[in-house]
Amino acid sequence: MMISAVEPPEAHGVPRDGVRMLVASPSGVKHAHFNDLAQFLRPGDLVVVNTSGTMPAAVDGELTVHFSTWLDDGSWVVELRPEGTEGHVGQRVSLPEGYLELVEPYVPGRLWRARVSVDVPSLLARFGRPIKYSYVPQQWPLADYQTVFARESGSAEMPSAGRPFSPELVTSLVSAGVLIAPITLHTGVSSIEEGKPPLPERFHVPALTARLVSMTRAAGGRVIAVGTTVTRALESAPHGGQGWTDLVLGPSRPATVVNGLITGWHAPGASHLQLLQAVAGRELVDAAYEAAAREGYLWHEFGDSCLLLPA
Repeated sequence: MMISAVEPPEAHGVPRDGVRMLVASPSGVKHAHFNDLAQFLRPGDLVVVNTSGTMPAAVDGELTVHFSTWLDDGSWVVELRPEGTEGHVGQRVSLPEGYLELVEPYVPGRLWRARVSVDVPSLLARFGRPIKYSYVPQQWPLADYQTVFARESGSAEMPSAGRPFSPELVTSLVSAGVLIAPITLHTGVSSIEEGKPPLPERFHVPALTARLVSMTRAAGGRVIAVGTTVTRALESAPHGGQGWTDLVLGPSRPATVVNGLITGWHAPGASHLQLLQAVAGRELVDAAYEAAAREGYLWHEFGDSCLLLPA
């Protein structure tokens, strides 16, 4: 069975890069630890990471508000908590400083577009905390929700596939001839409804990263995405670019740029499971999940990892 990770591994004496890692390839399934990653990659492979930092995006006030995404017109996509809280157009919600006003539904029944009377980054810096869900009973500091690659704050939830990386592991990859390149994709709040497609997200694929991707593929190396966020960004702009992506990967739109994936363990019905299948194929993903369930791998952002290598 799969078990939710209820705390960071460091809380019980396991370093970030000491979590378990399941490696699935056409030759079968292997069980390792994340700090063994270099053993499963080859010189000339390219690992692409997400440099988005996690915002302290939950603010407690009259209601708890999750700040998901800022829009081009200055408004914000927000979620009102607890789950099931209903709002209405024109409603004002008091914050520790200022208020927000609900403008229109963004995802009916769940997310709103709202205008905020104060500067949101300043509000979050003073009063925010990381978003957490019921499977994590204790509140953990923002540092526990940042990856080693975080450079630009903007994600409502941690790009968690990158969490197990440590500076020492990055050094070991580079020493083994593995290249590392960045993209940025700012995540919104997770969908609580299975099967729902991901919402549009803001991203940037630098031109240099795009060139490295092209050169790696031309030389026969593998492009390994660290997480579904990186996959979505690279598949949206293989030649570089920035803006918003509404790309939905799945059986009808398989990945054409990424040919390997590092990921955490997600609920089997979630839409990002289709994205895993778009990279690795259904048979390999199903085999990985079945093996992980048998071996008791840990789910969610503080959980274990998986390396999918379809080729």
